[in-house]
Amino acid sequence: MSTLQDNLNLYLVTEESIPLEKLEQIIEEAILGGVTAVQLREKTADGKTFYEKALKIKQLLANYSIPFFINDRVDIALAVEADGIHIGQDDIPLSVVKKVVPLSMKIGVSVKNVQQALIAEAEGADYIGVGSVFPTATKKDASMLQHGTLKMISQAVTIPAVAIGGITSANLPQILDSGICGAAIVSAIMKADDPRQAAESLKKQVTNGKGTYNTKQVNC
Repeated sequence: MSTLQDNLNLYLVTEESIPLEKLEQIIEEAILGGVTAVQLREKTADGKTFYEKALKIKQLLANYSIPFFINDRVDIALAVEADGIHIGQDDIPLSVVKKVVPLSMKIGVSVKNVQQALIAEAEGADYIGVGSVFPTATKKDASMLQHGTLKMISQAVTIPAVAIGGITSANLPQILDSGICGAAIVSAIMKADDPRQAAESLKKQVTNGKGTYNTKQVNC
């Protein structure tokens, strides 16, 4: 049985507002290439559209036993019985989310410094997303981490840390010695000409870098 750490190895976060049929094709190809978890992110979609898209994606992922996470929207996560929810620093507080979601639903929290990471762990987060580690066009307001911060954060906590933000096959090797359990990928897969090949390349790099993961984190 896969552990949470295994599931976070190559974590696909979807691009905004992609038509459902194309989105399903990209996700399926990415899974065949080695993606181990998928987060549906729809910042601008109305509730009905988000729900319908989430329901379809969940059904697709169930065919491959791939865990499904929802970004921000606790109501959508509950409605489709997602495997997890990922929240940011400006979303509903983690302590409140934990009161309304089932114990089985994993909760990830975005952090950008050690203090936020320690608070997330203390309040019961199952994992943290750390970034932005590189410049990214996906989230234009994202601030870049200073050199060494990713390693400081991942070593400060005992829950899995996942790097996110502008990660590509070209720059991924730069962060594999930082203690992370995995990488969250957006454009490098979602906008790739061949999503399966892109995922295969990234998965190989992440797998080969396992020996440098934070030894404080179980199975990392």
